[in-house]
Order: sequence, then C-alpha cells, then structure tokens
Amino acid sequence: MRVAMSRRRRRPRTKRPPYHPLHWPLWLVLGLLRLAAFLPYRAHLALGRGLGWLMRRVASRRIRIATWNVQRCFPELDASAHSRMIDQHFESLGIMTFETVLAWWASDARLAPLARFEGWENVERALAGGKGVILLSAHFCPLEIGGRLFRTRHAMHPMYKPNRNVVIEHVMRTRRLEFFQTLIPMDDVRQLLRSLKANFPVWYAPDQGFLGKGMLMVPFFGIDAPTNTATSRLARMSGAPVVPYFTHRLPDGQGYAQKFLPALERFPTDDLAADALRINRLIEDEVRLHPAEYLWAHNRFKWARDGSDRRCQRSAAPAAAAGAAVAGAADEDQGEE
Repeated sequence: MRVAMSRRRRRPRTKRPPYHPLHWPLWLVLGLLRLAAFLPYRAHLALGRGLGWLMRRVASRRIRIATWNVQRCFPELDASAHSRMIDQHFESLGIMTFETVLAWWASDARLAPLARFEGWENVERALAGGKGVILLSAHFCPLEIGGRLFRTRHAMHPMYKPNRNVVIEHVMRTRRLEFFQTLIPMDDVRQLLRSLKANFPVWYAPDQGFLGKGMLMVPFFGIDAPTNTATSRLARMSGAPVVPYFTHRLPDGQGYAQKFLPALERFPTDDLAADALRINRLIEDEVRLHPAEYLWAHNRFKWARDGSDRRCQRSAAPAAAAGAAVAGAADEDQGEE
C-alpha cells in the first residue's frame, strides 16, 4: 500500500508553443539553414557529404540499425562492401538535410532545371481517367525534394505524418503549404479520397515498418517485415490507378531523375498479402538500383521473428534525426508508428 501511495501520477506533458524561448536554439539552426538555401546546388551536396561523414561517427543507434538492415538484406556482400554501403548511406542522409532546405525555401524557377522526368506519360495517362493517381513511392533520401520537383510540373497532394517537434511541424507545414495546395495527414482517409476524386495525384509510401491495423508480415528482401496493406484498400475504394514513382540523384551533381513506371495492372486483387508482396518486390528492385539512397537508418523490420538483435527491434525513432532536425522532419512525417 505504501508503495502504491508513494507513486505519483505523471501529468501529461503539454507542448510548448513553437516560439517558446526554449525553442530558440532550434530556430537559430533553422535560420542558418535558411541562409544556406542561397548557396549553389553543388555547395549543398558538399555540405551534405560533410554532415553525413559526421553522422556516420556519432549516430551510434542509427549506425546499428543501418548495419543490421544492410547485412541482412545483402547477405551476398562481404563485410567491406557492407561498410562502404553504410558510409554511402550516411553521406546520402547528410545530403538529404540540404535537399530539404532547398525543398522548403528554393523557388520553382531554381529547382525546375534540376529535374529529369522519365515516364511522365504514365502520369498523364492515369490522370485522364479522372479518378486521380496514387503515386506509389518509397522512403529514399531525396523524397522531400522529389515532391517539390514534381510540383514544378503538376499539382500534388502529399500524405505525411505530423512531426512531434512543434517547431519542425510549424516550419514544415508552413513551407509545404507554400507549394502544395493540401497536405493529407496519414490517418485522414477521407481527405485522401477527396483529393483523388478531385483528380489530384497523391504521394503515398507504404514501405516503413507498420504495426497498426491491417498489418501483415510480408517478405522484404527475404525477411518477414510488418507491412501496411492499405494500398490495396485505397485503390479499391477510389478506383484510382497506382503509378510507381521514385526520385533518385543523377551522377556528378546533374540533378534528379523523376521516374514514373506504368500503372500497376490487375491491381488490387482479393489477396492483400499477394498485393503487398508485389509492392515490396517492386521497391526491392528500385533499392537494388540505388542502394545507398534507401533509408536504411529506419528500423524497417521492427523485430526479427528469430528474436535476434533486440536493440534494433526496440528502435523506432525517425531516421536521420542525429544529423539535423530538418533531416529528421523529412523522415518522421512519412509513416513511423
């Protein structure tokens, strides 16, 4: 009884408003990043690589998660190849920070020359049906700038998860709403359906570890992973075609490839697991083309069925958070549990 009496009930934490003095250091960091938006594009790449080099040496938990993922998803590679891929991945995470700076603060006129559109006719063909388009994407590092590049050619309504940091959430929403007419919270199915009914493309990425309703364990790189099966249900409810869409960096600082594949045929089916496996394999194929750009620092598998490496199983924080608050924002709002 004494033990029970001595325990104090924890009061729920109240979030401080974005402009609270305790948030001023973060505002200072964001202000410096805002100034960095005026630098040349190649300077952003160089700064990003430097930030990635630092993250590779200090982000111990993210390093463990990335190492676990890379070693198990690419068992055919030796230890030195694994190490090189992880080095390149953290470099990519660092670049993602400065790509987010450009996505939030650069003008369309500045970004448009960086985009190379491949398969745009697949988007036009899908939009001609009048039911919108589900742009099926995945969590590659250039995802934030990819949305802005798409926006230079056509309007888009992206899905996102509100950020837990009130300052990042405030800046992120403010900047995105400068360029996107509507932002769709990840749990707002009605808004998603309204956007599709109005014939808008909707950015949607179901490839992060998902432990909510509708989850199935589906192989990803041969490993059972908790997988979101909502893509099939959304496609069935809306009648919208599903067009795979990915953004990748071009070599030598030439910009970005906006890649659009033909709409998935005979999708959805009555088999949610088969549909989810089809999507996972499609993403696998894209990852193998650009392995360093995939978000390996995110704990995609959440747990391993054999019970191995529980440190990684417990990790569920936003990828790249150790790099900078902005990089974390680009990841956290895309599907963490």
